Amino acid sequence: MARLGSPPGGAGAAGLAGALEPGIPALAGLDNLETVQVRKHPWSARSIWAATWPKLLAIGLVIGLWEIVHLTGWKKYVLPGPATVFANLWEQMQHAQLWQAIYITMHRAVIGFTLSVLIGAIIGALVSRIKPLRAATGSLITALQTMPSIAWFPFAIILFGATTNAIIFVIVLGSAPSVANGLITGVDYIPPTLLRAGKTMGLSRVATYRHLILPASLPSFVSGLKQAWAFAWRSLMAGELLVIIFGQPSIGALLSSAQDQSDMTTAIALMIVILALGIVVDMLFSKTDAVIRRRRGMTDPASA
Repeated sequence: MARLGSPPGGAGAAGLAGALEPGIPALAGLDNLETVQVRKHPWSARSIWAATWPKLLAIGLVIGLWEIVHLTGWKKYVLPGPATVFANLWEQMQHAQLWQAIYITMHRAVIGFTLSVLIGAIIGALVSRIKPLRAATGSLITALQTMPSIAWFPFAIILFGATTNAIIFVIVLGSAPSVANGLITGVDYIPPTLLRAGKTMGLSRVATYRHLILPASLPSFVSGLKQAWAFAWRSLMAGELLVIIFGQPSIGALLSSAQDQSDMTTAIALMIVILALGIVVDMLFSKTDAVIRRRRGMTDPASA
């Protein structure tokens, strides 16, 4: 007669491994019966379309409403119609200036965001585990997060001058607190039993961070990264409108030039470019978050 229960190193070991390593499934019993065996690849055409069509529908509704407002004649000498704007955008795409501006803007965004992640992760890791440091600086991090980025630019321009360093400085101040808070929140929600399990297994302080704390706080950390990117992008656009650097035609510089010339068509076309870049980055973050949740068994396998 077959023995009931799990053998040594069986379901119990898999469950503990699944708790510490998110890549190892820890399903058993009735949960395992609900698991769908056929897995869809996260980057398949069907998955990409499922994430894209709602955004396309929203864009179509906005364009339709825009066309209706244009046809009513409201501000007809100021507000151009969608056809005029998209024709202008297509014309700009035929020239190297727009692509150079996109490159300069995205290059600044990547540098500023990367520095924000490094600085924010270090601060978050220290503050989350050192109680005196948290008591001293915890509220300060939140205060920095609520500080409008544009308020830092006078200080940044005095400190660095009208240079790219001033823009990147404000990007870091605007987004690093979100990275730190995301990591702090993730560490706060780690079950104490999991930390005790790590100590029982003899994990050192460094190993506890690497194999337990950081993987367990990953979902909140990714949410903090997503919020940090939003702050970084807004800080960057504000900086490029305020800090015009000769010989560097960024998106913000082109937008400022269109404003000076009262060229509403070009201004709206550039705003569409800014919106499109933001949507693309948001889709990347959303897909990464979906992959993490699916690997941790936090989504319905039938709809994944």
